[in-house]
Amino acid sequence: MNRPKKKIWNGNVRDAALSILMEISNNQAYSNLLLHRTIQKYEIEAKDRGLLTELTYGTLQHRMTLDYYLEPFVRGKLDGWVRELLRLSIYQIVYLTKIPSHAVVHEAVEIAKRRGHKRIAPTVNGILRSVLRSGVRPLDDLKDGIAKTAIETSHPEWLIKRWTEQFGEQEAAIMAHENNQPPAMTVRVNTTKTTPAEAIALLESEGIEVRKGEVVPECIVSVSSNPANSEAYKKGLITIQDESSMLPVLALGVTPGMKVLDMCAAPGGKTTHIAEKMNDEGEVFAHDIHDHKLALIEANANRLGLTSIKTKSGDSRTLTELYPPASFDRILVDAPCSGLGVIRRKPEIKYNKTEADFKGLTSIQSELLDTARELIKPNGIIVYSTCTVEHTENRGIVDHFLKRHPDMEKVPLPQLEEVEKLEIQDDTLQVLPQHFGSDGFFVAAFRKK
Repeated sequence: MNRPKKKIWNGNVRDAALSILMEISNNQAYSNLLLHRTIQKYEIEAKDRGLLTELTYGTLQHRMTLDYYLEPFVRGKLDGWVRELLRLSIYQIVYLTKIPSHAVVHEAVEIAKRRGHKRIAPTVNGILRSVLRSGVRPLDDLKDGIAKTAIETSHPEWLIKRWTEQFGEQEAAIMAHENNQPPAMTVRVNTTKTTPAEAIALLESEGIEVRKGEVVPECIVSVSSNPANSEAYKKGLITIQDESSMLPVLALGVTPGMKVLDMCAAPGGKTTHIAEKMNDEGEVFAHDIHDHKLALIEANANRLGLTSIKTKSGDSRTLTELYPPASFDRILVDAPCSGLGVIRRKPEIKYNKTEADFKGLTSIQSELLDTARELIKPNGIIVYSTCTVEHTENRGIVDHFLKRHPDMEKVPLPQLEEVEKLEIQDDTLQVLPQHFGSDGFFVAAFRKK
């Protein structure tokens, strides 16, 4: 296991990026969590954080494209860390024009000397200098079609093929390109404490450039820096959350005094949003299968000053053993999914997922909805949501659920229908990353007749 070690850091951003990339490759670690942990563990200064983030995400996002560029220059088999070092170096040479190419080569050779045996450094040096002499082969050499889109956007062919079948060739290509763009930093205003206008003014007074969100009234987009470091965040006036992720709670249509269940709650973004929408009046029961993640929900609730939230761990598919039938006015099933809507935040997803994964996920999603049906009151609303763009997990699950349960009906999404940027079809909402620069998300609602 190639974990970043204190002695490897030594102020060397590229060495740290290489360690992160190896951890992701070897152990399927999440890039966002690992990057955050590395920055915290080694107390990396602000001036180096931007470059470390750029190198990590950029190399990961463009992995297949970088391999296409490297292929003509590589002879024989390379150790995993050497290939990752070459990818990291080619990424800087091709995509980061402000870094001199000779400096990239020098740094790569020095890293190779520290990490490998004596013949590795000349190999790395030779390959990179050949790249500088000859240049990388153009992507235009590829024939138009799925294979070209896959290489130039660094998405597996099976995924591009699947999206082409579901959304059409143009939308699939646009989405794949969009997945390689940096995600926006958005926050949700805690409306139990302040208003969006007041929050914007406070953030701007701290030197943070912001603007109103595209869709959700309580959403603010940060243009210049991380609002998590602001006084507004520390005082519980805002929560870091993607704008698309706020939509399921809007669809719930909660009001003060309701009894609401959030079946898959951690880390608590939607749970706290529910409580805020209820003005913290009523009961919000937050469940998650991972006991250690309950602390995240509780910490979020405490920071925001919300007291209506109750947490409990366990498999939410068995909640009928804990609650009697017809216990809740509203239930949110923000189901575990493939995560294909958040690839720009977790680029490793596109390499780690396979088509075989869908079968196991759809089984869990269906079982969660079956449990929610038992627990919802007559005329109560269940909202089903995922952070994926996959039809099988979205409209496929909706159709399957309705077919199995004639006592349930799909209902419109009135809280979302008024928003111009949202394209609701057949009473379901599928947001793609290119729609308003947010994560891919799906929302549908059911009522028990």
